[in-house]
Amino acid sequence: MKPQADRSGFRFLSTATLLVSFALFSGAALSYAGIAGVRQNAVGGVMIDAQGLVRAATVVDREDLLNQLRAEVKAPPGQLGEAAKLRMVSLAKLQQAIRETKANGQRLPDEMRYLAGLQRVEYVLVYPEQQDIVLAGPAEPWVVREDASVVGAHSGQPTLLLEDLMIAMQSVEMARQAGISCSIEPTAEGRQRLNALLRRAQRNRLTDPRVLEPAMREAFGPQTVKLTGVPTDSRYARVLVAADFEMKRIAMELAEAPIQGLPSYMTMAKNQRQSSSTNPRWWMTTNYNALERTADRLAWRISGQGVKTLTESDRLLADGNVEQAGRTNKTAQKWAELMTEKYPELARSQAIFGDLRNIMDLSVIATLITQERLEQHSGCDLDVLMGTESLVQTSSFQTPRAIEPQCSFIRGNQGWIVSTSGGVSVNAFEVVSTQKVVNELSETHQAATADADTTTWWWNS
Repeated sequence: MKPQADRSGFRFLSTATLLVSFALFSGAALSYAGIAGVRQNAVGGVMIDAQGLVRAATVVDREDLLNQLRAEVKAPPGQLGEAAKLRMVSLAKLQQAIRETKANGQRLPDEMRYLAGLQRVEYVLVYPEQQDIVLAGPAEPWVVREDASVVGAHSGQPTLLLEDLMIAMQSVEMARQAGISCSIEPTAEGRQRLNALLRRAQRNRLTDPRVLEPAMREAFGPQTVKLTGVPTDSRYARVLVAADFEMKRIAMELAEAPIQGLPSYMTMAKNQRQSSSTNPRWWMTTNYNALERTADRLAWRISGQGVKTLTESDRLLADGNVEQAGRTNKTAQKWAELMTEKYPELARSQAIFGDLRNIMDLSVIATLITQERLEQHSGCDLDVLMGTESLVQTSSFQTPRAIEPQCSFIRGNQGWIVSTSGGVSVNAFEVVSTQKVVNELSETHQAATADADTTTWWWNS
């Protein structure tokens, strides 16, 4: 949806971030349906009711989830309890281990659900003679943190999940058609009610935000959550929505950043001229270096921060439509740059931002495997991860459909500005299309299997 404008001197951005914190917890009884572990709609801070309406989680909700996780997530055994600079995960052997576990009627153990403690995937290594594809990266023992997230014991960053890898693998073709994205958009009725309210406010010379804010929230009503490219009931989809919400909460001063040096956009803009004719908006997207590979395409290296924040301005027209303004709001650009600069630190402090980076990593890996036909080149059949064997069902949660609005205000030189815009876009195909040859990766390819244990699906180098 396009940003809307009104002659009253108020404006609002339609892909709204009228937000609550996102810890999706259903309160359902524990079970191990699928592979997600504790049966909960949990990704970082809200409740979703049976109608898909998002609301803030209570302290009791959070404590309940934390207690369940602590009871169900076990400490990593053996060498998994130690950090490793480079841990290898054999996809062929992992799939075989999953088959054996399911054949014995057992649930998948934590080491499978948490991908042997991988923090990131830095290498994709192809072994045609062994008919295998190996993922490699740094790993740590996983722990349950006070915020009810499962993170690396040393870095504090969320651990990669088998669940998210499977969704990424199964969604490549869907993403090819529609892209992977999320946005939150107002209903047509909500826009009409808000515009009517703002016109009345102008006629009555009402400018006090303490009076306007509750009236505007009521008029605007719930916002519609829109997701593309992945199943809307998946954990992956919830991470997209939650990360978008939390970014806007920080930008719009609805929540304080958990780190130093990242003020809200509202704070940065308060003493500057603000025009109600243009709208800044932000979105998070992929942020990787060119993929490095050997000439024979058997070794690949993925590097880069993973996530960046971008901004641009839209000019509001009299009829409520928008056009590109042709320039960037300098304050909005500065905030986007700060958000990008602080992202690694933010991902350690607030798990949802680490989760977003993780699913972007996994989508890049899945797209690389598909685009470069690594499954065919290696002879490694990925039917379990692709879901074609139907051995493992990924968890299905209540789809987030709407969210109650919250508003932030700054005073523009032409009236009050209600600024609430952004989204998330995962451009994995663009990342995979940018490559360069680095033949030194052959050494990593050769060394990675030197310490392989034929009895396990993971090992350290």
